[in-house]
Amino acid sequence: MSGHSKWSTIKRQKGAKDAARGAIFTKLGNTIAVAARNGTDPETNFALRLAIDKAKAANMPMANIQRAIDRQKDKDAAQLQELLYEGYGPGGVAVLVECTTDNINRTYSDIRVAFNRHGGTLAEKGSVVFQFDRRGMVRVAEKGDRVLEIAIETGANDIVEEDDGTVIYTDPKVLNQVRKALETSGLKPLDAEIVFVPKNTVEIKDAETASKILRLMEALEDIDEVTNTYVNFDISESVLAHIS
Repeated sequence: MSGHSKWSTIKRQKGAKDAARGAIFTKLGNTIAVAARNGTDPETNFALRLAIDKAKAANMPMANIQRAIDRQKDKDAAQLQELLYEGYGPGGVAVLVECTTDNINRTYSDIRVAFNRHGGTLAEKGSVVFQFDRRGMVRVAEKGDRVLEIAIETGANDIVEEDDGTVIYTDPKVLNQVRKALETSGLKPLDAEIVFVPKNTVEIKDAETASKILRLMEALEDIDEVTNTYVNFDISESVLAHIS
């Protein structure tokens, strides 16, 4: 679990910087547009609700959110497709890359270049994803016994305390149910989404390899069409401290 947790924390720090300069809006807009295919009402379309909430958390203007929703109605707009790329990074870590794109050839090329430049390789479909589980994830700022009790009562199947709060994992089918129950109990979710969580992690013991992995993951995250990335590394704080 720590592989997902560690990279998620690093991504949040990077995402906050990207949001501050508006660099994340393209990614968020693509996610909203795809979710809106199954209905434009966030009250009945949970995926759209999640996408909109994530956009609001990044301070994406409501006008941008509405344009992304309306995009699915525009017959002349290029059709977005959701893709999952699989690969391996330095140290043999498994990497998944979720994308939303209107140009598969361009996106594939950008992903391949990122892997090649940073010591990784793309893999065949299905050769990496089996190392991950698909799970619902809710993050709250609170920690402690009360959070644990509420999470267990609402249907959580795994709970991880981090420096900045608690991450609650669920079956994807009950994510909305757990989220609502947490809100009713007075815990405001900071994030709620369906993610890939590694079944096992690869321990990275040296700063050089860790640095290479992080450069690869950051290069992938910098691609506009990439909506999420997952990796199964475990890097200790002592190793991270030696990365410049």
